[in-house]
Amino acid sequence: MELYLSKPGVMSCAGNNIDELWNAVTTGCQSGIKKVTACNGEEYFAARINDAILQPSGGRYDMKIIRIENAALEQIADDINAAKSRYGAERVAVCIGSCDNGTEFSLANHRKYFADGEFPKNYNIEVQGADYVATFIAEKFGLTGPAVTFATACSSSAGAIIKASEMIMGGVVDAAVVGGIDIASDTTLIGFSALEAVSSEITNPFSKNRHGITLGDGAAFFVLSREANGATVKLLGWGESADAYHMTSPDPSGAGAEKAIRRALENSGVAAGDVGYINLHGTGTKFNDSMEAKAVAAIFGDSEGGAALVPVSTTKPVTGHTLGAAAALEAAICWKALVENKEKENIKLPAQVWDGEQDEELPQLNIVDSKSGNGDGKNRPLKVCLSNSFAFGGANACLVLGI
Repeated sequence: MELYLSKPGVMSCAGNNIDELWNAVTTGCQSGIKKVTACNGEEYFAARINDAILQPSGGRYDMKIIRIENAALEQIADDINAAKSRYGAERVAVCIGSCDNGTEFSLANHRKYFADGEFPKNYNIEVQGADYVATFIAEKFGLTGPAVTFATACSSSAGAIIKASEMIMGGVVDAAVVGGIDIASDTTLIGFSALEAVSSEITNPFSKNRHGITLGDGAAFFVLSREANGATVKLLGWGESADAYHMTSPDPSGAGAEKAIRRALENSGVAAGDVGYINLHGTGTKFNDSMEAKAVAAIFGDSEGGAALVPVSTTKPVTGHTLGAAAALEAAICWKALVENKEKENIKLPAQVWDGEQDEELPQLNIVDSKSGNGDGKNRPLKVCLSNSFAFGGANACLVLGI
């Protein structure tokens, strides 16, 4: 069965729609990443969406994360309503990746509780429920199929897309609203800082000078369907693995990531040599970049296991690490890369913004940046993209998109 992805609805610090985001990641514009002061008084670089551009969502709980979600959904409202009309409300699922659980409200309300001994009168524990980002979509569009939220850290929205695909292939539904939404709240910034994972500079992945991640707000949604209905980009396949090496550290060998990528290629029927671009997870942390470089080199490297020749880049130095939304946002970038480069020989790929000093301890990657242009110098149409997502606990996922 073939599965099709509609045009994505996107919100990020790097663009308020897919065209703006594409321009930012291909030109390397980092203007959306700014220093912010969290409630603990510490400063962090964060890729936050400007609150001033967000409109009320109409949701039962109108917080920032839902306003961002609503703004992205409005961009694909016609596609969602068309799927509902075509298949019936009960045959359209909602599968969303997110990890936030209403931190904007819960932090303020718990502070009041600790100060006064009671929560505000309008506070409801439901706002902290993981389901609300999916429930909001079902309520907004009147969808009555399964509505599920997935929380596997950085691979959450990849897992959501995969589960929706399995629902469609299993005949449970005919289409699904899929994607992810997360925000770089103060809770998130402080939490990752406590793990010593936040970079004091804008993230610098795969460099010998890297110091960690830069967190960000983001949302990306698609309509995934068993029929094209005008769509041209397909979800060709996917792969998952769970190495469970450590709660926060990946398996340093890269075995779990490699297994997910190999399963994705096998599931999609795509040969490694046919992949034209990989959007790397590329968080800028010491261990994640190391194990991902090993996994990519093992599969896409030359016969001696050396440098990987396929063009790769991580777009997190432009968008920030959007956590549960990252996989969907990066799949949207791959979607745009396929559409923009369709039947073109001189292709244009997302450029990685970094200092260009590859860590010599890692397998060398063919990183696309402003200096290298399209990466490998080969003039060939772009037909297949991979998007990697490797999360806490070894929850690994890889999506394969094609045209």
